[in-house]
Amino acid sequence: MTEIEVVGQRVSLQHLVAVAEGSFGDLVKAVVDVEKGIMAIGGELHADEEAVLLAGGSRQSDLWGINLYPAEYGAATWIEFDSMINIRPAQGNRWRGVGDATTRERIAHIVDRLVVAVR
Repeated sequence: MTEIEVVGQRVSLQHLVAVAEGSFGDLVKAVVDVEKGIMAIGGELHADEEAVLLAGGSRQSDLWGINLYPAEYGAATWIEFDSMINIRPAQGNRWRGVGDATTRERIAHIVDRLVVAVR
């Protein structure tokens, strides 16, 4: 496994490919802070990335777990909204996905801003 990184500035798609190759092969687990506009990548579990962001001052209610598939960059399937940390009945989300469309859009916007395909 690679070390968990907090990403607040742009990273290349090639960097995500390297992170994926160092862990799961085809995917990168990530946790996005929808208020701070940052994400953590490189953990074995979303909960590990969540812990790093919480230690950095993020609020749990702002954190959402996703999976990124670098080979599918640009396709609708490149971001998968699926994580155990997303189960939070107190916020009205009773499943692993992200039920709120506005929150999904915020997550996608942050990821699109942070990850760039450098050619």
